[in-house]
Amino acid sequence: MTDSRTPAAPQQEVWLRGPLAGFDPVVLPAAQALMQSAEDITRAAEPLNVAELWTSPGGAASVGFHLTHIAGSIDRLLTYARGEPLDETQRRALAAEKHAGTPPVDAATLVANATGAMQRAVQALRDTPRTELFAPRGVGRAQLPSTVWGLLFHIAEHTQRHTGQVITTAKIVRG
Repeated sequence: MTDSRTPAAPQQEVWLRGPLAGFDPVVLPAAQALMQSAEDITRAAEPLNVAELWTSPGGAASVGFHLTHIAGSIDRLLTYARGEPLDETQRRALAAEKHAGTPPVDAATLVANATGAMQRAVQALRDTPRTELFAPRGVGRAQLPSTVWGLLFHIAEHTQRHTGQVITTAKIVRG
């Protein structure tokens, strides 16, 4: 038995908790990676105050930027996976990702936006039939070649990359 002063043992990482109902095994690792990212950024970023959230230690990108970028990039990549072009709202959001806003956006809001985007991506992974995974898709104005699976997988690995940066930067700014 642990008392209130002893931290609880960390829960197993998502990928070690077993299969998730309703997921094709082909997309399961990407869904698990996104679910792990949601847990990790919540733990790392929610305790930050606004100043810590938007601090750029040594010129590195702030936690606030990474959280904003995670949400925005997932939205854009899901748009491409559906075979649609970005709209003007998405282009404006991309241009604004590095800015804290006036007043600066707080951690709870940014974490909610990022984890909400991750939930939408997990749902897309669940809902996409295997027969559609390798359908061709164009990315960006240049319509660079990809597939639905390439885009969905990139959402997971790109989110994991920025999650690591959130965790590290949060540790640095909290000292």
